[in-house]
Amino acid sequence: MMRINDIQGYALSGANGAAVDAYEQASHEFRCFTGDPLAGAQQAIALSPDMPMAHALVAWLNLLGTDPAGIEPARHALAQASRLPATEREALHLKAIGQLIDGHWHACGRTLEDLSIGWPLDTLALQAGHQVDFFTGHSRMLRDRIARALPHWQSGRPGRHAVLGMFAFGLEEMGDYAQAERLGREAVELERRDGWAWHAVSHVLEMQGRRQEGIAWLQSDDSAWSDRSFLVVHNTWHLALFHLELGDTAQVMALMDRCIVAASSAVVVEMIDASSLLWRLHLRGIDVGTRWQALAERWAPLAEAGNYAFNDMHAMMAFVGAHRHDDAQRLLASQLRAVHGAGDNAGFLRDVGCEATQAIADFGAGRYGLCADRLRSVRSHAHRFGGSHAQRDLIDQTLIVAAERDGQVSLAQALRNERTRALPIKQG
Repeated sequence: MMRINDIQGYALSGANGAAVDAYEQASHEFRCFTGDPLAGAQQAIALSPDMPMAHALVAWLNLLGTDPAGIEPARHALAQASRLPATEREALHLKAIGQLIDGHWHACGRTLEDLSIGWPLDTLALQAGHQVDFFTGHSRMLRDRIARALPHWQSGRPGRHAVLGMFAFGLEEMGDYAQAERLGREAVELERRDGWAWHAVSHVLEMQGRRQEGIAWLQSDDSAWSDRSFLVVHNTWHLALFHLELGDTAQVMALMDRCIVAASSAVVVEMIDASSLLWRLHLRGIDVGTRWQALAERWAPLAEAGNYAFNDMHAMMAFVGAHRHDDAQRLLASQLRAVHGAGDNAGFLRDVGCEATQAIADFGAGRYGLCADRLRSVRSHAHRFGGSHAQRDLIDQTLIVAAERDGQVSLAQALRNERTRALPIKQG
């Protein structure tokens, strides 16, 4: 049988030409965070059921959103792929998928690290590994995983935009803002639809306090990052943050109602953005009406999921905002069970998640001193339960308000001084 390769020259077992076309289109859409890559991967399977990488792509797409509902479809995809002949590269994908299904985030990241060292042009391995690094808060690997492969990605190679966009985000999380911005903008020039590259530059502008520039950046070609993009909510969240820091609450509300707190969205990462933005408004004493209730209703089925601590903290924000005390208690009880589990989430909970989630509950109950104490105990290592610097900044914002409300004026002022000095002098 004639060997069929992917666009980078790596063998695709069990594939035929039509299936490869569908697989490559789905992979491109995933690299851009646009379209419907899952449908494309499923089409590839329909065209060639014996193609393990098509099954692997289905598994990754179900796993990399931290939604507990994606675990069983990923497990099914893995079972289908595992019975098929596979190359060493493909087998490493399947090994990593199995590790993530079992909740072993760090082992999964390590397997993908080895895969990318051996096959540096495998964009799916780089992208999956990059997302795992994000969800585990591994800032250095967000940069270095991509840096190791970058010399192989010469100008003109298909998919180079995605590698530059990932590298830009890793550089930003490591504080190299100038290079991150330059490469992120270059990635967007190569591929206007690359939502992750738009996102990387947005993070740079957020971390540098360049709010007007951030608005200009995202408004410069908003259809490119919003049309059929599954990062539309997150990038709109960034746009809303820029407006919020400039005091334009009306525009924040408009963006929130148009996109971020959409009643139909039960996508976990989008609910995180909604909780995060509503909580920021809550800390400022801004009335958000019934928006908390609709969001909490969508979080309620996940109160006992116990699969990812970062999600728990944001679910608690919704339960506090909507005064859903029973759901809050179910969530806390679920954490107590999950902290004794075998997967890495138990560590995420022990290190940060339990204290951070309980702190949000304390804030809602008016136990501001206890909330401040809990957040002070985890803020210096909060990266251990995932997210970005911009997302985890909510811990510090909550701590400041809790300290103020508890009468700890000196602590609150010290923390405000710290935030002021941490930003560059330039403000936009």
